[in-house]
Amino acid sequence: MAIPKFYELFTDVLQILKEDADNAISNEQLQSTIANRRGLTDEDKTHKAKSDTPVYKSRVAWARSYLKVAGLVEYPKRGLTKITSDGLKILDNLPNPFNLAYLRKNYASVREFISPSKGDEDISLTAESDLHEQTPQERMDFAFNQINAVLKSDILNEIVELSPTYFEHLVLKLLEKMGYGGLLDGEGIVTAKTGDGGIDGIIREDKLGFSNIYFQAKRYALDRTVNTPEIQGFVGAIANKNGKGLFVTTAKFSSGAKNYAQENHIVLVDGDKLADLMIEYGVGVSTQQVYEIKKPDLGFFAEQD
Repeated sequence: MAIPKFYELFTDVLQILKEDADNAISNEQLQSTIANRRGLTDEDKTHKAKSDTPVYKSRVAWARSYLKVAGLVEYPKRGLTKITSDGLKILDNLPNPFNLAYLRKNYASVREFISPSKGDEDISLTAESDLHEQTPQERMDFAFNQINAVLKSDILNEIVELSPTYFEHLVLKLLEKMGYGGLLDGEGIVTAKTGDGGIDGIIREDKLGFSNIYFQAKRYALDRTVNTPEIQGFVGAIANKNGKGLFVTTAKFSSGAKNYAQENHIVLVDGDKLADLMIEYGVGVSTQQVYEIKKPDLGFFAEQD
């Protein structure tokens, strides 16, 4: 039997989760149950792509990812998936077909996830038809962006499971990877919990230590919004420190908070930017596969007179 496409597994995932809707089930259990009900052979389940990842497991993972973006499932804990109330509702009146084109048409979050730069242009096209009109290089770029979008979501889901103190150390590690910190005093520090005045850590701006960067690191729920009063409190904490301020959070910032930060020269890093920086500087991620795109070296083939 052919391995189902990832979007052909949307219904399977929701139906299995519905059977125990009050609880989350492990991703391994979800994979195993779908494979059994689909009648997949051992060869189907172990067939691997070039990345050395089993194709079937990858497709189940992508099905979960798209359903999560649409708000139909959630990840309450690492390695667990649970159906949401919206997921239950859609099963009561299941669309036909229930595929990627449907999610793209009906969920703005999915459209943004698939094509963040395209906005609302012709959503009647399916992602598959879009790809047929693209060059191989464009298809690879599209796939790369999709993989990174899922990676960013996974990173943030992992971070919200951390303790606040571990998150502060994560931010410090990221800043060091970005080149901050100096040779004069070694690495940056995370401040003590008592009496820190709203300052969670300190790091040198450069290797010569001309000035300090004071940061506040807040590991909040991903759907939370950081408002102006919190930025005001941080500005007050560093007012007499003769340094620069950085506020890092897993959440988002309100427009008022952004405006106040800009007026007071505070750099803000929200959850989306934080995940981008962690990927760019290799913090909390590892390389799974490298693809090299090569072209002829025309100079090599140029005959010499």
